[in-house]
Amino acid sequence: MSSVPAATADAPAAPRSHVRVELGARGYDIVIGPGLIDAAGEEIARRLPGVRAAIVTDTTVAGLHYERLSIALRAAGIDHVQIVVPPGETTKSFAQLTDVVDQIIGARLERGDVVIALGGGVIGDLAGFASAIVRRGMGFVQMPTTLLAQVDSSVGGKTGINSPRGKNLIGAFHQPALVLSDTALLDTLSPREFAAGYAEIAKMALIDRPDFFAWLDANREAIFTGGPERVESVRQSCIAKAAVVAADEREEGSRALLNLGHTFGHALEAAVGYDAKRLVHGEGVAIGTVLAHRFSAKLGLCLPADAERCEAHFAAVGLPTRISEIPGAPLDVATLMAGIGQDKKVRRGSLTFILTRGIGQAFIASDVAPAGVEAFLTEELTR
Repeated sequence: MSSVPAATADAPAAPRSHVRVELGARGYDIVIGPGLIDAAGEEIARRLPGVRAAIVTDTTVAGLHYERLSIALRAAGIDHVQIVVPPGETTKSFAQLTDVVDQIIGARLERGDVVIALGGGVIGDLAGFASAIVRRGMGFVQMPTTLLAQVDSSVGGKTGINSPRGKNLIGAFHQPALVLSDTALLDTLSPREFAAGYAEIAKMALIDRPDFFAWLDANREAIFTGGPERVESVRQSCIAKAAVVAADEREEGSRALLNLGHTFGHALEAAVGYDAKRLVHGEGVAIGTVLAHRFSAKLGLCLPADAERCEAHFAAVGLPTRISEIPGAPLDVATLMAGIGQDKKVRRGSLTFILTRGIGQAFIASDVAPAGVEAFLTEELTR
């Protein structure tokens, strides 16, 4: 096995690690390892004594994991209620938010109590936003059950819902009090879901960690089959994201680098109507990250070989890398440009992209000419 890139954390990678998100009085731990769902009660009670909880989850995750979490909370003396919503990206809506908020208030939970998000990124975003607005801000615990959520959406405090005009356009920054990432739960994921989560790991490495990307190149097969490499990949991703969040919590500067691949990816998701049968978020990120590298190469910012290496890495784990690989009706440039124009990273009408000068050399590019993006996408749609 290749050597793991050096990093610091509070504990060894196995069997359980602690990564700290340093935000002063609002800092929190990310606990990573197998079996954490059974220890959730003691982990929460130790940090948040006396709380009651609302567990927000979806029908799929509830059937797999709710009972174990409920038993763990009861053993720690944590009274709780369950709030179940449908699975899928369309759940990030005003209608579902209203229902979740109403149930939290109906359970008479107080500002000092907590909302526990048990599920993937959709649940984390929805439950986190609900906790941000009920009683002007309740406590919040992330318990991500997907790889994508464990390495990305559960860390950093971004919460929200989608608008028909774009993804994640309605929301708030609201940091969790604790993140519990049980890596054993990843065994319940389908190969497609796991691959989609892996896209965010690779994206994190491609931002500014070329050594980590080389390690992923050497160990991606072991990450997919399980074992210490899988846990280590989650840990390294959390260390990287925690550092970015600590430096720029509200995305006023360098945190925007985490959006590598997302401007293209979000436009693709919106273009298919957030239809998970056609495209899930991680697949959009994979295509978007490849597009960002190819666009950078077209602009002469990086070598074509860097874009080819990026594309080969995603393709090797079974992720789509081209727009033409999205099933269903072909997409068109006008629809994609409309989605890009609604992206949160638009500033006063100018397009902002995360581009790259090579593997692990991403940077924020402001004032990108829309005509250049449109010409590039026109070419890409024929590939």
